[in-house]
Amino acid sequence: MRTVGVEEELLLVDGESGDPQALSTAVLALAERRAGGDSVFESELHDHQLEFATEPRASMGELADEILRWRAEAANRAADAGAAVAALATSPLPVSPSIGEGERYRWLAERFGLTAQEQLTCGCHVHVSVESDEEGVAVLDRVRPWLPVLLALSANSPFWHGRDSSYDSYRSRVWGRWPSAGPTEVFGSADGYHAQVRALVETGVLRDEGMIYFDARLSHRYPTVEVRVADVCLDAADTVLLATLVRGLVETAARAWRAGEPPQPVPVSLVRMAGWQAARSGVEGRLLHPLTMRPEPTADVLAALLAHVRDALEDSGDAAAAEKALGDVLKRGTGARVQRALLTDSGSLRTVVTECAARTRG
Repeated sequence: MRTVGVEEELLLVDGESGDPQALSTAVLALAERRAGGDSVFESELHDHQLEFATEPRASMGELADEILRWRAEAANRAADAGAAVAALATSPLPVSPSIGEGERYRWLAERFGLTAQEQLTCGCHVHVSVESDEEGVAVLDRVRPWLPVLLALSANSPFWHGRDSSYDSYRSRVWGRWPSAGPTEVFGSADGYHAQVRALVETGVLRDEGMIYFDARLSHRYPTVEVRVADVCLDAADTVLLATLVRGLVETAARAWRAGEPPQPVPVSLVRMAGWQAARSGVEGRLLHPLTMRPEPTADVLAALLAHVRDALEDSGDAAAAEKALGDVLKRGTGARVQRALLTDSGSLRTVVTECAARTRG
């Protein structure tokens, strides 16, 4: 069975006011001291962020346990530094982001200016093991029309600098400012993929292969396909659902490749439109159906996704749990709906942040 690993980026905030806090250096030092120098936590572009990565897991139950454990540990280490963590993909409150330390981050700030300065966004990346680059690229070519649906399911960034953005995932719109971000065309082969990556790096616009910010890519560190399209989810259960569906998509795509089935020739411009629609409405309205690229009710599109990966989910024992989790999301909404409901109830974005921090801590 394919293994799955998850990387989550969390926002560091003041536990009482909700204001973002540039304390990642202090939190990381405390975490390393507590772990004896081998912490799972890492810095990100901004000092207001903290990232952790799980181990590769074959069991979704084990993955869920680890996500909850590291979220709680992140909350404890942040508390030691006088802060809290919130699984929010953007800060609802105004913030003047502080670029992190290190030569790489300084280069990004100088090279990309306001684009880098305004990238205080938190995503969720899902890694699924593949047997080879050839299999991995075959997967990338076949999952691309389905990635906007994953974005809709994870949408957790309705607010930006104190205002409602009118999007459920405004993070994805901000992230799309990077020159290498977004959907890709069909590569056709591992050679075709690597040739395009080399060409992008050789333009001199990007620093290195680590700046290939495709919605899904071959990891440059692990033998995995890395799906990067999602917001960090407010509810850890949604992160597990996301990981389950990504593994299902990878396995389904690999089987189709081995059976000689070609990828859908969907133009990248239409995949981009589907991503915009997913970011705009999340699961609240209509999505572009991956097989037709025409608008349909979200429930129908999610049913189509489940049907597409059902054989893979049955084989991994995840079908019933995934079906229930999808129903839960439709019923209660994503983090975007929860955040807006908290604002309606309290009238305060500060309460939105502090309540989401409490939910992240568990």
